[in-house]
Amino acid sequence: MKCFFVIKKSIPFLIALMFLSCATRKDLVYYQNIDGLKAKENSNSYEIKIQPDDLLTIIVSADDPETAIPFNLSTVTATNLNVARGLETIQSYLVDAQGTIDFPVLGKIKVSGLTRSEVLQLFQEKIEKYIKNPVVNLRIMNFKVSVQGEVNLPGTYSIASERITLIEALTLAKDLTIYGKRNNILIIRDIDGVKSYNRVDITKANFINSPFYYLAQNDVVYVEPNQSRINASVVGPNTGVIISISSLLITLVTVIYTITK
Repeated sequence: MKCFFVIKKSIPFLIALMFLSCATRKDLVYYQNIDGLKAKENSNSYEIKIQPDDLLTIIVSADDPETAIPFNLSTVTATNLNVARGLETIQSYLVDAQGTIDFPVLGKIKVSGLTRSEVLQLFQEKIEKYIKNPVVNLRIMNFKVSVQGEVNLPGTYSIASERITLIEALTLAKDLTIYGKRNNILIIRDIDGVKSYNRVDITKANFINSPFYYLAQNDVVYVEPNQSRINASVVGPNTGVIISISSLLITLVTVIYTITK
């Protein structure tokens, strides 16, 4: 009978423990205090920088198309010349370890460390020496980011726009799970072979003005598990079953104690 009394006395404690373990609003809600946030004027002017191993497509055009031909290497993807005219693909340029590409007519050009706008201006100035009114288009073909950890769909995502925010990347991964730690998201960034490790708290609205709000190509986003997930992994996968059985036993003991009282 004494054990019945002990179990009955422990029920309020167990209930209290359940409530204490619940997450609070500040642990889960994004953009807290955003109403009082002053956005930086230049927050939308972010441009990524070209890095080694980037794959670039560069197309040069001009008022006289014939003059631009030497600046556009192309590969024919069909052997039938009558068909090949509509199947030519512009060749891509891989930025080497020294940050340069070998461009037709112009030769070796260093592009690593420059923004897309700076590269376009550089090519514009160089090509103007050869042709009149050139138009240069540039695109990074292998822009991608990776999202790992406590998200619903981890993976590597190719980005067509060459510009993506941290929130957009997390959205591609179907958002964080309930076990994801929202105030300590790790962003691993590689710039010219040097890795940096940065933490972002998306529960605070001012992360919008962070230099890591916009992601760079090849960034890795890691969402670490919260304490609840860590505790569950220590106990094991049968935690839910154990809790259910324990709850049932407590209920049965309480009922028996009440009847026999």
